[in-house]
Amino acid sequence: MLPLVALVGRPNVGKSTLFNLFTRSRDALVHDQPGVTRDRHYGVCRLDPDRPFLLVDTGGIAGEEEGLAGATARQARAAADEADLVLFVVDARDGSSSLDDEILAWLRKLARPTVLVINKIDGTNEDAVRAEFARYGFGEMLTVSAAHRQGLDDLHEEILQRLPGEGSGEDPDNDPERLRVAFVGRPNVGKSTLVNRLLGEERMIASEVPGTTRDSIAADLERDGRLYRLVDTAGIRRRGKVEEAVEKFSVVKTMQAIERCQVAVLMLDATEGVTDQDATVLGAVLDAGRALVVAVNKWDGLSDYQRQQAEALLDRKLGFVPWAEAVRISAKHGSGLRELFRAVHRAHASAVRSFGTSEVNKALEMAVEANPPPSVRGHAAKLRYVHPGGENPPTFVIHGTRLKALPDSYRRYLENFFRKRFKLVGTPVRMLFREGANPYEGKKNELSERQVARKRRLIRHVKRGK
Repeated sequence: MLPLVALVGRPNVGKSTLFNLFTRSRDALVHDQPGVTRDRHYGVCRLDPDRPFLLVDTGGIAGEEEGLAGATARQARAAADEADLVLFVVDARDGSSSLDDEILAWLRKLARPTVLVINKIDGTNEDAVRAEFARYGFGEMLTVSAAHRQGLDDLHEEILQRLPGEGSGEDPDNDPERLRVAFVGRPNVGKSTLVNRLLGEERMIASEVPGTTRDSIAADLERDGRLYRLVDTAGIRRRGKVEEAVEKFSVVKTMQAIERCQVAVLMLDATEGVTDQDATVLGAVLDAGRALVVAVNKWDGLSDYQRQQAEALLDRKLGFVPWAEAVRISAKHGSGLRELFRAVHRAHASAVRSFGTSEVNKALEMAVEANPPPSVRGHAAKLRYVHPGGENPPTFVIHGTRLKALPDSYRRYLENFFRKRFKLVGTPVRMLFREGANPYEGKKNELSERQVARKRRLIRHVKRGK
């Protein structure tokens, strides 16, 4: 396992900026507004390829134990408790505070190796700042400016000296054995609750307040001998309702998580049915071409009549994606999770299935024989051959002539025929049509001198006849 380093401190001291610099990413949201980070966010620092280590960004400890602030503080304490080294980050401009004193007292009780990192040193008197924080009793104080990349090399060197051994391990983000599953949906449908239930711990902050999750948080899971990378995402609202800059960044992170995942689990609230916001999220998954499973949450709280009404609404609203399996679950009580994972496996297997050229051509031949292309303006398209064009989603490239005249209904027929023929469930299917170029297009027919002379004689002959 890679050694773990935790960034701990009060809100808005620059922990997320340091996290992005060390991981060479933009995974952590950075904003002037305090309290943007709430959950634990893990990443791998590979500034020294021979000495990689895990870095965890935490939310600011605000000294409160209730509500979201208390949940954020518990997440930070959990990260520090499992860390091999803690970076206690303070603000040089604000100076030491009573909250910093409380955090330091807690860290000393924790008895973890701790490094004091004084951030935002630019524009200040460094000697005066060091003198102010000297009362904390650290033998070595590292001054940095994350915004201007000052002092980062010294900090990195200090981290490597403090870490136990060299450590080894693989980056879960790049592990091909892990199935990446992203849980997406509108706010307050139970995504974080479901991930916590699967992990068996309070890994994500779950609250009834909409928009609690602001970032895309990944967590690793091993279940029944298989490895997973679960990604909890922020809820997506309609574009017209997104006003705060932080929420706009959250939406971008969610879109990136959809692009990177292999299977997207769209979570719906059974008590509210399929809303316009759900359709917006579903559209993002379809645009990305990702395998899809629909998880209808809070199913246990419905009566028999309400379930019948919900079933009818799902059939009507999700009729344009009949290939997506819908699983009824309860994230709070854990019912339906086995069926959910089975649907995820079926969707992933269909999305990454490989095809032979001969079998897809046989399928195309059967489809044309059962229902030939319609004639448009006296001409019918000719579908000559097809070959596989990729996976996730499965893509088929059909070559022929007059393919531009194929109506959309016939294109959908071919897609549904291939889906039924190869038993593809839970994944979109892309049909690409390639029409052969006309070799004579744009070329002028140049006549020889003999042909020109003959044409003139014919013209004179016609004129004499008149």
